[in-house]
Amino acid sequence: METTVALEGDSLCIAEARHLAADFLSQAQAEHGVPVTARAMDLTQLVVSELVTNALKHAPGPVLLALRIVGGLLDVGVWDSDPALPAARAADPGRVGQHGLEIVMAVCEDFEVRREPVGKQITARIRLLADTDTDTDADTDADGR
Repeated sequence: METTVALEGDSLCIAEARHLAADFLSQAQAEHGVPVTARAMDLTQLVVSELVTNALKHAPGPVLLALRIVGGLLDVGVWDSDPALPAARAADPGRVGQHGLEIVMAVCEDFEVRREPVGKQITARIRLLADTDTDTDADTDADGR
């Protein structure tokens, strides 16, 4: 399953992008039986929000949002027209703001940035079903107690 959407470069498209991502995952669950935890749904909306916000802040023009499910992972791709590659800043608890890339990198399984012929593509991978979500109750011992 995959979809790609062009977003206009205004602040309203950040909320639109979050809704599109949530709708995409809900449709994957309902129509294709893809397991998606509430945590994965929340992380997806957070990652989409941070990446689209950064694209709008640093690049002129539209932003492309691509969502693709591969196995148990969701690839969140965001393209923008600025060829400058982002870099996470050193941790600084005194810094106000500018933690978005750090957050995205911390919650994702994988994070990739690559230059395109025009602009750049950022891809973040989010696990849809955490390893602990497939386990039985951790408090149950070998005898089922």
